[in-house]
Amino acid sequence: MELNAPILVHWIDLDLLSRLGVAAALGLLLGLDREVRGHEAGFRTHGLICFAAAAMTVSMISLYGQIGGDRADPLRIFEATGAFIGIIGAGLIVFSKGQVKNLTTAAHLWLAAVIGVACGAAQWPLVVIASVISVLMLTVLGFVEGFWERRRAKPEDE
Repeated sequence: MELNAPILVHWIDLDLLSRLGVAAALGLLLGLDREVRGHEAGFRTHGLICFAAAAMTVSMISLYGQIGGDRADPLRIFEATGAFIGIIGAGLIVFSKGQVKNLTTAAHLWLAAVIGVACGAAQWPLVVIASVISVLMLTVLGFVEGFWERRRAKPEDE
């Protein structure tokens, strides 16, 4: 059996640390909204998924370079990530008392995985744009939704 050459511990460099560190930090930040709102998937879940996706991407890119393009298919990383997040998301989404719950959390986990993949691939412009838009959508739209819910709950007489 032919294996790829081992990567030694002293080869850990700033590039690898930045890819994985940024993914972990952004995953935690992405989970902030879910944590504050008391949803099931919060800091740790988002952080772990984003970090795991980055680690998986770094590993795939490294193996692709070591094995060669003819024998490796880097698109499988996206397939595996999608399947995994789909399973977690399906487990989070519940239908209770006529309402669907945790749909936004499941979608956000998928985004955390995509951002993790982008961190692993060092696609920094994509990482920044996706993270900023994601946090804005969750926080700003969360306030707007809360405002609308309060208006709907308010009696018409007042």
